[in-house]
Amino acid sequence: MDVREQTLHNQLKAWYLKTGDQLEGAVGGFIVDIVRGDLLIEIQTGNFSMIRSKLEELLKTQKLRLVYPIPERKWVSRVDGEKTSKRRSPKRGRFEEVFNELIYIPHLLANPSFSLEVLLIHMEETLVNNGLGSWRRKGWSIQDRRLLEVVDCMLFEKPTDYLLLLPDKIQGNFTSKDLAKASNLSLSLARKMVYCLSYAGIIKEEGKFGRSKLYGRSI
Repeated sequence: MDVREQTLHNQLKAWYLKTGDQLEGAVGGFIVDIVRGDLLIEIQTGNFSMIRSKLEELLKTQKLRLVYPIPERKWVSRVDGEKTSKRRSPKRGRFEEVFNELIYIPHLLANPSFSLEVLLIHMEETLVNNGLGSWRRKGWSIQDRRLLEVVDCMLFEKPTDYLLLLPDKIQGNFTSKDLAKASNLSLSLARKMVYCLSYAGIIKEEGKFGRSKLYGRSI
């Protein structure tokens, strides 16, 4: 695991752990974050593509819940030598952002043994000015991410649960652009959402409106 995510990951495991759970259990040749009876719980802070094969293998014989945190609010601390500054990011996270990762595992959404829990969190991110970071951060590197608070959560246990993310304005057929406008999402994210829901059979193609595909609920 990326050392920058280690603190956040460990804090989420501690937050999620209940009496009777087994921490870091060995199952089917894999180490699973939490074993809760017959349910496996895997906490992943990003990069679903990295655990795709692990999830697929475990789901052949086990029930599995994937837990994913999204920063609803984020505070950024910058450490430059002995100086430290802190500010709140203007960006606010939303449940729908999980589709940025679900595009790597859309086939699992309809698996009856798979469930997903999305957490909205408050988080602190610490950056250091070491010249090794990306050009977007002008050389600043992410040193650590830390959980401050879990503020909300949504549990998706069956395909119809994902329909809760479609806004009330979406009643009949719709395009990706319609979804983006009705949900106040970027078109890119709306397209990922449509792709995942369509792949899982939760929505289906209903024709075209101009050059755009029309979709409607299928379940």
